[in-house]
Order: sequence, then C-alpha cells, then structure tokens
Amino acid sequence: MNILYLHGLDSNLSIEKREVLEPFGNIIAPNLDYRANPNMIETLYTEYKNQNIDVIIGSSMGGFAGFYLSKLMQIPALLFNPALPYRTSVLQNIPIINDDHNHLLQIVIGNQDDVILAKDNLEFITKLLPLKNDFRLHLLSELGHGIPVAIFESEVNLFFR
Repeated sequence: MNILYLHGLDSNLSIEKREVLEPFGNIIAPNLDYRANPNMIETLYTEYKNQNIDVIIGSSMGGFAGFYLSKLMQIPALLFNPALPYRTSVLQNIPIINDDHNHLLQIVIGNQDDVILAKDNLEFITKLLPLKNDFRLHLLSELGHGIPVAIFESEVNLFFR
C-alpha cells in the first residue's frame, strides 16, 4: 500500500508518526512549500496520479490539500484539523472537480484548536452534507492543533481497520 502524507504549513512528518504509518505501507512524504506554490493540489495530482497511491493522510494545510486531492484521485483520506474553511492566509487554488468523492473520508477535528477553529471546520463540513461516501467525523474535545503521537496512532488504526 502506498500512503501519501501531506504535512501542514511549515512542517514535516515526524519520525514518530512515520513509525506509526510504516506497518501499513510505503510512506511518501514530500516536502511541500504551500506559500510558494498556490497550485499545490494540481501539482500533487500531476505528480502522483499515476503512482498507485492508495490513501492520503494530511494535517492542517496538508489536510486541506488532501481533501481535494483525494476527490481528484478518488481514494480514501484521513485528515487531521484540515484547514478547509481557510484560504486567505496562504492562497491555494482549488482545481475543478467533477466527480463526487466515493471513498472513505475520516476527518479528525480538535475542539481546542486555536489555529483552525472547530466551529469553522464543522460549518464547512455541514455544507457538504449529505455526502455519498463513507464519512467519519471525530471531534476530540481535548485536541488542539498539534496532533500528539498517541492520538495520531489511534486515528490511523481506526482508519485502516
């Protein structure tokens, strides 16, 4: 299985989180500069559409990109605190997507997130309803913006189960 991991803004995949993912497959974790490339979603699609990616895992800005990329590629996605309602601080163009998403979408939202507010993400998500795909929403009351390894591991295990 090929896992495409999309890190957040000015971030990367930690060694500990990579170790959580390794039992599930080959991890592809490119270094992404969202500020320099407003067409990151299209860039990722062009780069990975023919590379047999099985799932996308993304966090924050990577969750934003992963949301749309999973729709383009028609593959499952696990997204942590995706920056879905925010597009002004770092411009990212969203490509035209004609197909409904027909695969698992698991979104984890931290109720204590002070970077991407849970209420804003929930408002964005409710506008998508009803969804045609398998959709899981996990609102974690104790979770802030950063994803502790224990929560990451728990959510990854649920996703792949």
